[in-house]
Amino acid sequence: MSAAGLTPGGGIKPDLPFTPVRVAILTISDTRDEESDTSGQVLVDRVKAAGHELGGRAVVRDDIPQIRDQVRNWIASGQVDAIVTTGGTGLTGRDVTVEALEPLFNKKIDGFSVIFHMVSYASVGLSTLQSRATAGLIDGVFVFCLPGSNGAVRDGWDKVISAQLDSRHKPCNMVELMPRLLEQ
Repeated sequence: MSAAGLTPGGGIKPDLPFTPVRVAILTISDTRDEESDTSGQVLVDRVKAAGHELGGRAVVRDDIPQIRDQVRNWIASGQVDAIVTTGGTGLTGRDVTVEALEPLFNKKIDGFSVIFHMVSYASVGLSTLQSRATAGLIDGVFVFCLPGSNGAVRDGWDKVISAQLDSRHKPCNMVELMPRLLEQ
């Protein structure tokens, strides 16, 4: 049973072929560098363990232009299919990830926040209200914005993102949408 008392449908069909996805990890923090970035490292380890390719890793300050520049550079490179950010989704004045990235979304993935908060509630209860986790599409690249704690990153990747970035997840997954994301 999930936090809402519902049993989730769907799942991984191991007999189907796996398609690796190129995932970049962006940590947004005024206090961390790559060496002390534990939540970013959790994501890197999980991306690789899932069989995906690490498309990039960076740490930037809680600064709207820096966040946007890094995300835009990865997208312009054509070398990433998804970006997962960690940090800057809270309520304090320095938490600006949402303000930096949501205006760039061509389409917002509203259900991501809903499902993230359901699984987060099971872990941290009402403290999940302090997160503004969000996701969307920017020029055909999936962007998932997670809080900066290791627990939130584990919940976000393990219980939400990993299944949708697995081509074997049925009845559907985001990988199968990738060839059609830029359709006109």
